[in-house]
Amino acid sequence: MTPNDVERFFSRSDDSYFFSRWGRPIAPIAFGIEDQSIATLKGAIEVTCAMVGHLIAETDPELGTNLMFFFIRDWDELLAVPDLDRIMPNLSDLIGRLQAAESQQYRSFRFDDQGAIQACFVFICMDGPLADWPAESLALVQASQAFLLWGDQAFAARSPLARLPNGADILRPDVGDILRAAYAPELPDVEQDASFALRLFARVSAAPA
Repeated sequence: MTPNDVERFFSRSDDSYFFSRWGRPIAPIAFGIEDQSIATLKGAIEVTCAMVGHLIAETDPELGTNLMFFFIRDWDELLAVPDLDRIMPNLSDLIGRLQAAESQQYRSFRFDDQGAIQACFVFICMDGPLADWPAESLALVQASQAFLLWGDQAFAARSPLARLPNGADILRPDVGDILRAAYAPELPDVEQDASFALRLFARVSAAPA
């Protein structure tokens, strides 16, 4: 991995650069899946929190829950979710765009006054290939993508997961290294200068093998 590789993870298609991590403990909740799958998802979040050294909480004092997962079979189902249009303005327009693009997932982040992640809303449409994913793999990929404001093309060509010879999925080593480096306590929660990738790269390179 090179500094340019790290920079691309947080670069956007309009050539801007925006790094942001959570500035508060993560309080997750999930809708549309069974209790066993909720436990699997929460387990993936707990493992990722432990890996990066971030806190997980039962509730957020301001928002109640700040990481919400919605599992649906069809995007139109979101129109029936009570009060969702209050946290997702122009919900009907968004659903139309997702349907037209045949999207399977969508993440919307909210930020505090400093630009750190304050909340994240994750929508997963299970009417497609994602329905065939093992629950553990789906939970891990969703957790890893909710912990940072990755660039909009960061995983367009390659999943953040890697498959072991036994068929199990794990987080790609380079993605895990970046997640750990990104939550180093001496780093800021937010950075919009692409040169910040050099600081991240230095921490990735210094990490024990």
